[in-house]
Amino acid sequence: MAEEIKETQAPAAAENNTAAAAAPAARGERPARPFGKRRFESRRKVCKLCAEKMDSIDYKNFQFVKSFTMESGKILSRRITGTCAKHQRQITKAIKRDRNLAILPYSLPKK
Repeated sequence: MAEEIKETQAPAAAENNTAAAAAPAARGERPARPFGKRRFESRRKVCKLCAEKMDSIDYKNFQFVKSFTMESGKILSRRITGTCAKHQRQITKAIKRDRNLAILPYSLPKK
């Protein structure tokens, strides 16, 4: 009798495994991608000012400093400009100094 029970329970367990295996596919999950292969290689941004070996940023060169602001007068972020933290602080300080001296506007009026 014990043999009969084993035979009847084995197919039932197999049916449960197939249902569990089919469930992730039914939910729309993606298959795991192989390790080590990436679609896109992310390149590290290099600070333009470090590449040119600029030690300091002069506030008197307002055309250069103005290139780090938006048309509305806002200061562009590091993520957009690609500068390092050191040079971003110097740029910010130069822009604020130029604004204080009325070389650069704080903001431009909306048109």
